Amino acid sequence: MSAKLAALLLVSIAATPIRADAQSRQNYDAALTNFRQIHRSEMARGKIVGSSFYFLRDGSTIVADHAGYQEAEARMPVDARTIYHWASITKTMTGIAIMQLRDRGLLSLDDPITKYVPELSAVHNPFPDAGPITLGHLMSHSAGYGGPTWPWRDAAWQPFEPARWSQLVAMLPYTRLQFRPGTRFSYSNPGIVYLGQVIQRLSGEDYEVYIDKNILKPLGMHDSYFDRTPPHLLPHRAHSYTIRDGKRVAAPFDVDTGVTVSNGGLNAPMPDMARYAAFLLGDPAQAAVHDLVLKRASLQEMWTPQIAAGEDFTQGRMAETTKSGLSFFLDEGGGGDAPFTFVGHNGDQNGFRAYLSLCPSKRAGSILAFNTETRGVQNNPTNRDAPESRIALATGALCEALPEATDAPAR
Repeated sequence: MSAKLAALLLVSIAATPIRADAQSRQNYDAALTNFRQIHRSEMARGKIVGSSFYFLRDGSTIVADHAGYQEAEARMPVDARTIYHWASITKTMTGIAIMQLRDRGLLSLDDPITKYVPELSAVHNPFPDAGPITLGHLMSHSAGYGGPTWPWRDAAWQPFEPARWSQLVAMLPYTRLQFRPGTRFSYSNPGIVYLGQVIQRLSGEDYEVYIDKNILKPLGMHDSYFDRTPPHLLPHRAHSYTIRDGKRVAAPFDVDTGVTVSNGGLNAPMPDMARYAAFLLGDPAQAAVHDLVLKRASLQEMWTPQIAAGEDFTQGRMAETTKSGLSFFLDEGGGGDAPFTFVGHNGDQNGFRAYLSLCPSKRAGSILAFNTETRGVQNNPTNRDAPESRIALATGALCEALPEATDAPAR
């Protein structure tokens, strides 16, 4: 595997130079060399079939690295057109949609979720004196709802995700809040599904249609879509795999996330995700277009810490100091005299792993995708030791090596 993998590693460095002093450039070059070594060795260690990595600065992709295979049996190499599943990184778009509706005066983050989704009144609430569960609670994963959307799924023959809203509604009388809303963090997939219902009910459009019109199309993400792949893109759809007990197992191909689409249904190639990352980082050359999607002040609001999330180890930098913002996770980097903030989100579903990690004050960041999951991650403190996680954490050194961007958003 390692020799074949090495032969298929394709790395390109864009012509756009990094604007930095000589020492910073030297530090960056060393960090990139080290990252490439970690990427290769950890992929081989984990028997990861395929992976892609982009690093961006000032609105441009300056590193594009494609490794391994899109489909193992056919030995089809990964390339720039390969379409990955981005899983929970979808949640960031759901959050942006909520902020769009807020900025248009259609809702408040302090509104109770039951104002828009009254069916949730059926959930047993042992904390009636705590006040309502708000949209802000859902965006910061502090509402008290549970984690999985299909908690009884433990066999291959069971459905992948609930196909219809009515299936989730049927579960509500049999569920309860786990803690007093707003008092602690608990990563909740159902909470984001409920936000998807808010988007649909206020906009009058299916979630997928709303996101396509208001985020994907304006940003030029024309090969991005939700759930089943359109026929013209099927040749580029990555297969996915899990590694269990040292053996590679194919995951279901091209699955449909059903009613949970707002929680994790996004599929996209790397160049499209680079456009999304450039929007989040703030490219001055595209400011007019980006402001039409969401104003910078509203993004900054989403990146304000809401609650500590360091016990989870599945999101952000997977550290004890991780905090939850509004649909994004925050970590401090740099340390000493040069601190900065990482902003991001991770994704994990059906054999895919994905990482969005941004350094807004340096107007730089990375996107990283795998079509192989080497171990389960939910509530697993050793998630940081998984090969995918080791590679993801190594991307931070690239941001560490860069100076602050003089006109980047303030921390």
